[in-house]
Amino acid sequence: MKLLEDKVALVSGGTQGVGAAVARAAVREGAAVAVTGRRPEPGEKLVAELQALGGDAIYVRTDVADVAQAQASVAATIARYGRVDCLVNAAAVTSRGSLVNTTPAVFDQHVAINLRAPFFLMQAAVSDMLARRSPGTVVNIISTAEHCGQPYLAPYTATKAGLAGLTRNAAHAHRWDRIRVNGLNIGWTDTEGEDAVQRAFHGAGDDWRERAGEALPMGRLGQVDEIADFVVFLLSQRSGVVTGSVIDWDQNVMGALGDGTEQ
Repeated sequence: MKLLEDKVALVSGGTQGVGAAVARAAVREGAAVAVTGRRPEPGEKLVAELQALGGDAIYVRTDVADVAQAQASVAATIARYGRVDCLVNAAAVTSRGSLVNTTPAVFDQHVAINLRAPFFLMQAAVSDMLARRSPGTVVNIISTAEHCGQPYLAPYTATKAGLAGLTRNAAHAHRWDRIRVNGLNIGWTDTEGEDAVQRAFHGAGDDWRERAGEALPMGRLGQVDEIADFVVFLLSQRSGVVTGSVIDWDQNVMGALGDGTEQ
């Protein structure tokens, strides 16, 4: 039996990067999938790909920074499939800003997309689970930056740390409802969004992936397909009773001193 057989999954930010990889993996494991994103072209292209693979998928045009649109995406999923069994919050913004140069507009954008959107998406999805008295699962895509982050990630770190706390709080609140909520602190990952950020903010060239990999223990960046498989595992019954866990998915060890190469 497939891991998500007969389940309905909603993936916010599901039209590219980690979210799209999760959508593919969820379909492969038997789920019907709704993906959200602001731009119709990649959303519709992904849905066509998933349907060509034999999957049942829809695209819901959504700007998750707008609470009404975020919650409407849950309503649209329920209208199409009758319920939401699994929610993945993958939408995020990673624009740069330090403590001293972040503008209120940049800060508010990070809060709206990285923290407020997951809060109200969970509110809507969990409310559906409670109304049906049915178990469910949520996975929040967080970041290892929630532990501290680089100086130029101040608003990003603040919101991801908030999402980690929210993940634990929601898990605690709804464990007796058999609704499991977990988070994944992903490290440096090869995505379309990361490529754009590296070029826009760090002057990266076409070889930035190779250069980045040379400085990492495993010799490469994390891959979205690897993350997606782990997310599907957490969404499925195979992950057992695990709830309230925020797992570091990275090749660096949080809190360790040095780079591990010294003798």
